[in-house]
Amino acid sequence: MTTVDDPGRERSDVAGAIVWISADLDLRDRVAAVLGRRYGADYALVAAADGPAAERELAATGHDVALVLAGLGEADTDGLAELDRLAAGHPHAVRATVVRWGDFEAAETVFAAIAVGRLEGWVFRPRSAGDEQFHLAVTELLDQRAGRREAAGEAVQVVGEPHAARSHELRDMFARNRVPTRFYPADQPDGQTLLATLGLTEPELPVVVLRFRPGQPVLTNPDAVEIAAAFGLLEPVAELGVFDVAVVGAGPAGLSAGVYASSEGLRTVVVEPLAMGGQAGTSSLIRNYLGFPRGISGSRLAAHAYEQAWSFGTTFLWSRHVTGITADEDQRVLHLSDGAELRSRAVVVASGAEWRRLDVPALDPLLGHGVFYGAPVTEALGVAGKDVYILGGGNSAGQAAVFLSRFARSVTVVIRKDSLASSMSDYLIREIDALPTVAVHPRVQVVDARGEQTLEALVLEDVRSHERTEVHADALFVMIGSVPHTDFLGADVARDRWGFVLTGPDAAVDGHVPLLFESSLPGVFAAGDVLHGSVKRVASAVGAGATVVSMVHQYLQALDQPS
Repeated sequence: MTTVDDPGRERSDVAGAIVWISADLDLRDRVAAVLGRRYGADYALVAAADGPAAERELAATGHDVALVLAGLGEADTDGLAELDRLAAGHPHAVRATVVRWGDFEAAETVFAAIAVGRLEGWVFRPRSAGDEQFHLAVTELLDQRAGRREAAGEAVQVVGEPHAARSHELRDMFARNRVPTRFYPADQPDGQTLLATLGLTEPELPVVVLRFRPGQPVLTNPDAVEIAAAFGLLEPVAELGVFDVAVVGAGPAGLSAGVYASSEGLRTVVVEPLAMGGQAGTSSLIRNYLGFPRGISGSRLAAHAYEQAWSFGTTFLWSRHVTGITADEDQRVLHLSDGAELRSRAVVVASGAEWRRLDVPALDPLLGHGVFYGAPVTEALGVAGKDVYILGGGNSAGQAAVFLSRFARSVTVVIRKDSLASSMSDYLIREIDALPTVAVHPRVQVVDARGEQTLEALVLEDVRSHERTEVHADALFVMIGSVPHTDFLGADVARDRWGFVLTGPDAAVDGHVPLLFESSLPGVFAAGDVLHGSVKRVASAVGAGATVVSMVHQYLQALDQPS
């Protein structure tokens, strides 16, 4: 066994351990040397012949595991089994295998392991110390791990009640916007010490400390506008002038529209009330998005898109929502929640949708106290060792089940249909089938709940026999479809009976047929989940955001034509 670590270092000096397992001594030493030169300053590096040997070394050092790499090849036929044994005790650790480039026989094994959730990815053996493809893959894996834990940098500190709905909302908002945040429970010594340091006695919780801002502002139970103001993000709208296109919403469709509109020379603004990424921003790992073979978290994908749009010149207005859209000759006026008016020649409505609420009154007082809509990554630690239920059969529910299974004692997916096949991607179904702690209960609905301070039990009903069963439950994540954010649209924008925006031929008025993605109000377009008949996939939303920009160009060109 080889340990590439300084035993004198304190635990706080490192970001965790990188564990490298291989029975091939020569390969083990070569890869350990490459890892040590690049990552030795920040991580404890442990190289061992098998999982038990690595575990003994970890026990001696006390380091948490960030990444487990296991060899797979001639000398490492049991590499995946060794990885499984070690990773089982370290749920935050990212798991990957190291293979030889050109070992096509191993490819099927690797892809099968990824398909059932045993691996997050693979890395080709380094050809030299400066093999940047090797280091890029390792860095991406480490970034996945960083996204699973609250950031140690503590740009923002939040002190609150662990199960309070408001604490949940703030942690979710900061996580989705990739703000380095640490949460301090108010009833624990760390939280009490921080409050005392701030000179606060029985403040209204949660308390938010912006450590990265001058003067380190302290906010008590702030709303989104107060947070944005403290962040320095409330740019006066009146000084912005008239835009070519205003995008409502910073989900995948809105961010895509922002990227393509700005890159093609249109003066573009995006208005977002909460967090970039929309519902996709809560996904722990999206594995079927084109171009990311190892998968990518929803928040990271959104962050990349935001940076891309910003680099092209897109203006972003945060923490304000649109309350109405009216026409003023050739301009469209967006009325904002703070009373300001934003003017643009065209508008793209990409405001997305929110999870449909379950009509079970007993769940309402437990919201944030074991009951959640969606499945933010920030709740993973809260369900460690507990029994979790997920209501819903779409891809988001499947991704939540796979991710939470790493922490929870059990995960049960509840669906009204006979199976997941009609609503969930095959790769996720196979992952769920392979997880021993995940069960699927078909033809069942949630009809009641029990719990005083937090959720304690659910009442399930068979949709055919109507027989009811009470089951113990520590947490329920509801993911049963979406309701579009279109209430702010007036009567001039035609919608279907569910509130989704009608466009193109479906929105024809008095013989006038709007452009593709154009609504019944000229110059107002729609993209993403708000569209009538839209496919609820990230790639579809991104494609719609790109396509709608070409429609906006046609509309603006027609406006500029002499009458």
